[in-house]
Amino acid sequence: MKFQSKGVRQTKNIASNLAKKVIKNSLQQHAQAFALEGELGAGKTTFVKGFAGAFGIKSRITSPTFVLLKGYRLPRVASQRGKQVTGYRFLYHIDAYRLKNYHDLIPLGIKEIMADPRNIVLIEWSDRVKKILPSKYIKVHIDHIGIKTRKITINNIYGPPSLKLRKGTSSPKEEMLALRSSGGAKK
Repeated sequence: MKFQSKGVRQTKNIASNLAKKVIKNSLQQHAQAFALEGELGAGKTTFVKGFAGAFGIKSRITSPTFVLLKGYRLPRVASQRGKQVTGYRFLYHIDAYRLKNYHDLIPLGIKEIMADPRNIVLIEWSDRVKKILPSKYIKVHIDHIGIKTRKITINNIYGPPSLKLRKGTSSPKEEMLALRSSGGAKK
């Protein structure tokens, strides 16, 4: 999906709308991860603010550039007529700008955070810590178009298979051939 934002409010609205879709989805086997990419000042933190607001987070959201990671407890009840609308419990905001790789996040418990399906993890400068991303995540790329205008591209990313192979296949290559012959994958 591609969007054009003409200011902070629109960027927050785009993020909020994406968060509302996430609220409706069921939990996965791991944390729901969002890889945020874009130049300095593109609006990654603004996007996180809009996203967090949709979950009812009232705290002031700032980029965790120097602390690397901030966690926010999600309200037990979201704002849809007082009903519990999500199984998510925590939102984590990571800023990997100062990192060379994911190793600096290990002492902060990143493996446990990413393994818990009740977590939502938004990672600014995610390209620096790609190895911590699950095989399925959402990529949000923000480009400067003008002083206030941004192009926001949101894609579902499906990484390499988990290597749980079908009976009768012994390699990912054989698995892909089996999928193609059964009509399960595009050629």
